[in-house]
Amino acid sequence: MKITKVYKPSQSSKVELPLYTGSVSAGFPSPADDFVETKLDLNEHLIRHPSATFFVRASGDSMIGAGIYNKDILIVDRSLDPVNNAVVIAALDGELIVKRFYKKNGHVFLVAENKDYKTMDVTDNETFSIWGVVTYVIHKL
Repeated sequence: MKITKVYKPSQSSKVELPLYTGSVSAGFPSPADDFVETKLDLNEHLIRHPSATFFVRASGDSMIGAGIYNKDILIVDRSLDPVNNAVVIAALDGELIVKRFYKKNGHVFLVAENKDYKTMDVTDNETFSIWGVVTYVIHKL
């Protein structure tokens, strides 16, 4: 899966949208509340470290098992250290990829979430770095 269109958000971009007090039932219908509780700024909920966060668009299908689809927008935090099972943006031999991160006995594995793709065993012969940890995925239904 290749990653394209890197965008770093401006710290001054603040968009507040209405947040309704009631929740939406995913089961049986319930009456909606008629008033707004507060304003919701998605930056406050989705971005913990603004100066270390960027957005990137995914392409391909290697991570569909993790809920990442072609053209989804990924929110990536560069300040977080990758832990086992984290979804990361990695640079491997000059190509940016999104995969699940595993480290065992000092050895790094990048795992796809699609059975059609093999696990990548990162060797010392490859140029490798972690660009950040994916914290949220935005996609259209």
